[in-house]
Amino acid sequence: MGTEFPVTKRYIVDLVAEERTRLETMIQKGKHRAQTLTKARILLLADVSPAGPGFSDGKIIEALNTNQSTVHRTRKQLVEEGLEATLGRKQRATPAVEKIFDGVKEAKLIALACSQPPDGRARWTLRLLESKVVELGIVDHASDSTIHRVLKKTNSSLTVVSTG
Repeated sequence: MGTEFPVTKRYIVDLVAEERTRLETMIQKGKHRAQTLTKARILLLADVSPAGPGFSDGKIIEALNTNQSTVHRTRKQLVEEGLEATLGRKQRATPAVEKIFDGVKEAKLIALACSQPPDGRARWTLRLLESKVVELGIVDHASDSTIHRVLKKTNSSLTVVSTG
């Protein structure tokens, strides 16, 4: 006998035939993210339509070895936002980290990397470029890995430059 969990009746999953078919097909093919497949399984088990079993949250948690909040959030999102929003990933309004180099700054970095290296140096290193772009005011800050990423993205031959 399993642990009893509170039953959530506020967000009732009532799938139409097309939605059930879509979810079942997703699970059978298994070509989606694990989180998406778990949500699909939760919705199928929670479905109170004549075609669904209408499991309680507790039964779903036991059947899928998941947790209360995942089941609750999935039910809630389906009712409030629809199937597409429930199965899809949320798009961020802004990137997690603001880009340091835009197109103009990238061009300045590439021009700098293609220019003569400082006196006493045979070539530019990532660390030299890192300090020079800040010194010239191209960007406020940058790491050698950021410089490397920008140069690599632009297929610059300088991507093999050492960090020393």
